[in-house]
Amino acid sequence: MRIIIVGTGKVGMALTQHLSVENQVTVIDENPQRIDNIINIYDVMGVCGNGASYDVQKEAEVDKAHLLIATTSSDEINILACLVAKKLGVQHTIARIRNPEYETQLRFMREDLGLSMSINPEKAAAREIARVLRFPAAMKLESFSKGRLELVEYRLPEDSALHGMQLSDLYRNIRVRVLICAVSRRGETIIPSGDFVLQARDKIYVTSSPHQLEQFFRHLGVFRNRASSVMIVGASKMCYYLASELIEMGMSVKIIDQKEQRCVQMGERLPKALVIQGDGTDSELLHEEGIEQTDAFVAITGIDEANILMSMCAAKQAGNCKVVAKINRRALVDLVSDEHMIDSVVSAGSVTAELILQYVKAMQNASASQVKTLHRIVDEKVEALEFSVTEEMPFIGVPLKDLKLRGGILLAGIVRQNGEIVIPTGGDALRLHDDVIVVTTDTTLQDLRDILE
Repeated sequence: MRIIIVGTGKVGMALTQHLSVENQVTVIDENPQRIDNIINIYDVMGVCGNGASYDVQKEAEVDKAHLLIATTSSDEINILACLVAKKLGVQHTIARIRNPEYETQLRFMREDLGLSMSINPEKAAAREIARVLRFPAAMKLESFSKGRLELVEYRLPEDSALHGMQLSDLYRNIRVRVLICAVSRRGETIIPSGDFVLQARDKIYVTSSPHQLEQFFRHLGVFRNRASSVMIVGASKMCYYLASELIEMGMSVKIIDQKEQRCVQMGERLPKALVIQGDGTDSELLHEEGIEQTDAFVAITGIDEANILMSMCAAKQAGNCKVVAKINRRALVDLVSDEHMIDSVVSAGSVTAELILQYVKAMQNASASQVKTLHRIVDEKVEALEFSVTEEMPFIGVPLKDLKLRGGILLAGIVRQNGEIVIPTGGDALRLHDDVIVVTTDTTLQDLRDILE
């Protein structure tokens, strides 16, 4: 498939890395150094210029492309780039659009603009943070089949009851129907079998229904109720989206920011939130505002290092507080995750890239079983994909124990048409119209039929 990517920032680079493996990718950017860097790293073509320009798009042969993705820092350029591409005959266009004022306009102008999809990175990241605050025991939480089945990331502490336990003994010991579908251990990624033995400090990925996951964490003694009071540092667009969602969920929200103007604006837009002008790195201020009695602390300023320091300080002051930090730089994300410094980390760029990749996967296999949901886990080394079982599938009704699955593939969950959740065993079989979650180290998997040897 021929794909044009306009803008080579964090999102553009992440998309280029993943999409250039199996597609013919051309990148457009006004910065010649960025173009040189990206074509030296990846097998892609590069064109230097304004991605919204007709002449630049013609030079990049946009008229021969199947998809154009506009991810520059300017909403207007992204919209215009998609409009020009549509006029040149591109069927699918995706724009990153961050201004909340454009959101209502896009709902009724999307067709006229030729947009297949628009993504607001701040809103998508805020939604991810809100999911984690609903289930604070998790480092990260992903949903499948409209929330009926969830995948939770969790690190086993030193004194974990699961240390030394073989996976085949898990249900007998805990009596909760969950599946550990992936494990990260000292940089190694494992799709485990029944004889795999868990160890303290393993990062595990667990799938089941929300109720069963709650019972699982209650059994481990680490379950925390949904956060009811949240302190947010950084009165940004992401803060607005997050606070709006949390207030709608019935939580009490405090917002801290150093700049008076941002505090006034946020107070006007969110009258139900308490907005405080102050320095979020000041431990005395956090104490005065009741950090010790707060259920969750979220640091989402524009500076990664500040978010890390504030989060570590908040975690030290309030022992049972769920701490979330926005960190964009990959090296810092890896450092924080490896050292278990902060409960949960969110990157707007990663969330945006994941949503776009999900759309591309669906395009690639449009004639086969659709990818309904895609999440990248284990530091983006593993994909969890949700497929629908269609009548073309050759293994409908065949017990899973009789299927020869390819290496590095695990069926992590089945959602029946009636909403029943099945954690698969060898005696289960796929039925027509099931939703099935496939966890795989093969990030090129596109079709449910490809799970067989």
